[in-house]
Amino acid sequence: MRRAVLPLFAVAAVLTAAPVRAQTYDPNYPVCLQTYGIDGNAIECGYTSLAQCNQTASGRAAQCITNPYFAGTRALAGPRYRRRPRAY
Repeated sequence: MRRAVLPLFAVAAVLTAAPVRAQTYDPNYPVCLQTYGIDGNAIECGYTSLAQCNQTASGRAAQCITNPYFAGTRALAGPRYRRRPRAY
């Protein structure tokens, strides 16, 4: 009897699980458009510049934000210098 009930519980657990939402921020684009509405807020990352995003946001309840998860190249940010500890 237990062997028949266990698979039934497993199937019930999988079918009642809530769907998982995808990642909000796309790490391939540096600028995101955040829109506000009655249905809720939405974030869409697909813009390469703030000017491009501002044109899309014009006249809407929206704002452009920088993507905190942008995985761009470090060359765009400039060189980073590391201080070496002084030896006495």
